[in-house]
Amino acid sequence: MFRTLLISLACTLPALAFAQWQWIDKDGRKVFSDQSPPADIPAKNIIKQPGGRSPVAAAPAGAASAPQEASSGPRAAASAPKVGGKDKELEAKKKEAEAAEAAKNKAEDEKLAKARAENCSRAKVAKSGFDSGQRIARTNAKGEKEFLDDAARDVEAKRLQGIIDSNCKAS
Repeated sequence: MFRTLLISLACTLPALAFAQWQWIDKDGRKVFSDQSPPADIPAKNIIKQPGGRSPVAAAPAGAASAPQEASSGPRAAASAPKVGGKDKELEAKKKEAEAAEAAKNKAEDEKLAKARAENCSRAKVAKSGFDSGQRIARTNAKGEKEFLDDAARDVEAKRLQGIIDSNCKAS
């Protein structure tokens, strides 16, 4: 008995979700509500209404109930969605988010430019050392000092020139 009642209740709950109105407001936006649209919305702009009734059939009934809605004006106005204020808030939040994103991108670009400038100056100093002709020594994995031969000098000079070419474009 309890199961049957629970199952029937679960089956009727989705039917309550169909009790929604859908219309296009004066600004051309779709509005979804469990309240009927305001009286100034024409019947042709009502897309969906509860109970599966067609919007055209609801126009005469809406016209008959219009005087009643007019008498309960403050209640009807209070239940209508306040679209204007939320749009301004949404626009303000959107502008703030865009400004924050732009500031973040600018900071990243500045950081990247600073790193490139530093890499450029280091590579130029190292390249000038290779171009001077003096002997260049490196420490190997064992901790021993090794002098670069001509082939290793050429390879390292080309690598440094590549770094200079990629990081010193704007300089």
